Formats: sequence, structure tokens, C-alpha cells
Amino acid sequence: MSEMKTHPPEPWWREWPLALAVVTLTLALLGKSWSAPALGHPAMLIAVLGSLCSVILAAAVAIVRHAEVLALRLGEPAGTLLLTLAITGLEVCMVAFVMSTGVEKPTLARDTMFAVVMLVLNGFLGLALMLGGLRHHQQHYNLQSANTFLVMILPLTVLGLVLPNYTRSTAGPTLSTFQMVFLSLMSVGIYAIFLFVQNHRHRGFFMMPEEAADAATTADEHPSSRSTLYHAVMLGLYGLPLVWLAKQMATPLDSMVLKLGAPSALGGFIMAVLVLTPESIAAIRAALANRLQRSVNILLGSVLASIGLTIPLVIAVSLTTGRVLVLGVDAVDVLLLSLTLVTSMLTFSLPRTNVLLGCVHLLLFGAYLMLMFKP
Repeated sequence: MSEMKTHPPEPWWREWPLALAVVTLTLALLGKSWSAPALGHPAMLIAVLGSLCSVILAAAVAIVRHAEVLALRLGEPAGTLLLTLAITGLEVCMVAFVMSTGVEKPTLARDTMFAVVMLVLNGFLGLALMLGGLRHHQQHYNLQSANTFLVMILPLTVLGLVLPNYTRSTAGPTLSTFQMVFLSLMSVGIYAIFLFVQNHRHRGFFMMPEEAADAATTADEHPSSRSTLYHAVMLGLYGLPLVWLAKQMATPLDSMVLKLGAPSALGGFIMAVLVLTPESIAAIRAALANRLQRSVNILLGSVLASIGLTIPLVIAVSLTTGRVLVLGVDAVDVLLLSLTLVTSMLTFSLPRTNVLLGCVHLLLFGAYLMLMFKP
């Protein structure tokens, strides 16, 4: 009879990002009087923003670490769903918090959602496919999973980011109250149906056949002597200061955009990078380990969750606070968004991926960065 593998106890100092986040938040709340002069000096402004971003990134990495332990204990696809919801929930709360305080930021939610689509479907997905292809030549995944994700992502993205440009009830790329309520209910409904399909009706779509046989041994891939309750509590403890730190970052970020003449979309891009990078690193590691199915679940799942959860929450914030919400992207971004969605559908129309497909997505990400600064 095989003995159960035991792991040495984890040291408490491993949770240093939590202490750092709490200390940074305390200083930010108590030191507003002395931090205000930094808003007039670009160098100090960049230093303040860099410090806040570093703390948020460190805490986000810790969140992913705890979520991955829970994910491996739950198994696929529920484990990856938990990892996705932990990060996406943090992103959605940060956007809603920043949007509802301070000066009006009508395009923040739109810019963040668009940045998520470009960053994940082109940047991180391209990197995962390229690195996985370089190491393993061709990689297999469950074609039904990618098709299920994309058939959900396509209507949500188009209705949320493109349709507002063409409605006639309101002026500009906005929606009327009735249209916003309908879009919100539709987003929640689509995502709820997806959760039912992923975790009950068609669980097999989101895993490879061999993953079911290996489920009993996957817990050793991310050893932890802590209990499941411990990791669940730590997720919440890390999330609270991060949301408040995002609020503290809003004013310096707005000032930097104005002082340096940077594009307004840069704020949404930075927020997407901070939240999605740790989770996407896990997806890239999975691709390097020839577990492309996990990469697909993480990356496509994060896009679907981000759009499906952000739309109803920011609409609720807009309706309750009376703040203007701009959802429609401009003509250049509509073209780039369409190209990204079509390319993603073609990429996942084949049962195998390779380095060429990854390079194409990375080139599209380069086009997104170029058009952000030189539209």
C-alpha cells in the first residue's frame, strides 16, 4: 500500500506580500497630504505609480499561488474556473471601485475590457502557443472547449464593445437605461449558462481524456501542507487591500496620463496587465509542460469571465451613481477587435497548435500596442 506524500509546513514569512500590501495601503491613506506634491512632478509621479503597481503585482502573484492550490485540489475544470474567478473578480472590483470614485472615468471599463481581450487573446495566448510550439512542436487540446469559449466570447464582446456605437437611443457610444439593463441581464444569463455547461452538463469538453485518470496525482504538482480553508481565507485577505490600493492608484494614474501626454487607454491597459499577468504566467507554464488544455481553460476563461462579469457590474455602478458609461470602442479598435476574434476562431478550428499560430497572435498584439500610442 502506497504511503501518502507529506509536505513540510510552509513558513509564515511566505505571506510577506500581504503585510506589504497592508503597510502600503496604510501609508497611502495616512500620507495623502505629503503624496499630493508628487502629482506635479513626473519623476515622483512615476515612482509612486511604480511602487503601487509593484505591490499590487506581488499580491496578485500570491493570490494566484493560493488559487492554484485550491484549483489542483478541486480538479478540472472546476479548479481552473476558481483560479479564473479569483483573478477576474479582483479585476472587476478594481474597475468598479476606481470608476465610482473621484473624477468621472467613462471609458475606463471599456478600455480595460478591450485591453483584456487584446492582452489575453493576442499577447499571452500568442506567447503560450509560441513557447509551447517551440518545445513540443505540435500540441493537442479539446477542440470542443475552445469552441464553447469562443461562441460565448464573440456575442458578449460585440454586443458590449461594438453595438453601443450603432444604437440610436442615445448620442455617442453609449446605451440607454433599458439597453444597459438588457445587456447586463444577457451577460449574466450567458455566463450562468456557461458555468452550468462547464461544471455539469459537458465537463468533459474542458479536459483531456488523460486528465481524468491523472486527477488523483495532480495535488502533488503544487505541494502545500496548509488546509483548503486556509488558502480560501487567504484569497479574501489579499483581495481586500488590493481593491483599496487600486483606488489609491487612480489619481496618480490620471495625472501621469495628463502630464506625459499618454493615451487615455493606457490606464485600462495597466490595470489589465497588473491583474492578468500572474494568472497568465500559470497558463504559459502549463503550455510549456505540454498541458495546453489548462492554458486554453485559463486564458479563454479569463476573457469570458472578464467581459461577462465586468459589463453587469459597471452598468450597475453607472445606473446607481448617475455616471456616464462609454462602452463602444472607436473604428480602429473595432477593426482590430474583429481581426482578433476571427484569428482566434481560425486558430482553434484545428485540433493542434504550433509555433506559427502563436507568432501571428503576437504580431496582432504588437499592432494593438502601436495603435494605442499612434492611432
